[in-house]
Amino acid sequence: MDVIALVGPSGTGKSHRALTVAKDHQADAIIDDGILIQNGKIIAGSSAKTEKSKIMAVRRAIFVLPGHAEEVSKAISEIKPHRILIIGTSENMVHKIAKTLKLPSIQLIIHIEDIASKSEMAEAQYHRLKEGKHIIPVPTIELKPHVSGFLIDPLQSLFKHSRVRRRKLGEKSIVRPIFSFYGKLIIDDRVIRSIVEKTVKAKESVKKIKQVSVKHIFQGDEDRGLSISCEVILNYGSHIPTLVSQTQSKVREVVEYSTGLVVHSINIVVKALYVDQKMAAAF
Repeated sequence: MDVIALVGPSGTGKSHRALTVAKDHQADAIIDDGILIQNGKIIAGSSAKTEKSKIMAVRRAIFVLPGHAEEVSKAISEIKPHRILIIGTSENMVHKIAKTLKLPSIQLIIHIEDIASKSEMAEAQYHRLKEGKHIIPVPTIELKPHVSGFLIDPLQSLFKHSRVRRRKLGEKSIVRPIFSFYGKLIIDDRVIRSIVEKTVKAKESVKKIKQVSVKHIFQGDEDRGLSISCEVILNYGSHIPTLVSQTQSKVREVVEYSTGLVVHSINIVVKALYVDQKMAAAF
């Protein structure tokens, strides 16, 4: 199996030209934004366009979310492609994808600047930044079950001049992801701690929370997610194992939904039990 790559900044038309590059270099499978494509069909994976935040979309695209890489790797071993084309925003990104999916080393890297003019890249970026439109190199009918509810249009509505060529190489679709492409998003650890504190305090059985800690889990230079810990004082009367388990689940749900970051572990230490005066008098 051979591996090649198409690299270029976000929004410069890589996915639009993916089928052309694949045909020119005899690649019979494409990896683009978290999905494995062969013969115009999504074989495995989940599109980054379905994620609700830019952070989660990036993690989906580089296959670091739990189970994602394993699913696609298994599919690759089953379909046994002759050559795979990986699409990414940088050489570092495509090398990481190849390594994560346990693929052979990339033999050839094609840069978008070598196959697209400045005016073509500028037009593609206009549609990405101003209209939030993304191209996926699969037909609309194939895409709908995977991104139901998004804007889905055939490619000719954006690139009318490519209609004849599109019919020869295969269809492509335009989608509008949930997340925005405007600017950058940085979430400070203080924000995460505030989310944890608010979520834990919402539990009636929790009297007090303190010592909230947020640690990032790295693999090399890649941030793979969070480990959260805190100390709590509980009101007397609750079943502690059940309460802690429910609180862990709720914290993970809220943090992941609010930030798009993966939470690997939540460690809660029960430091004390609070007994109010009325309950103490009853004893």
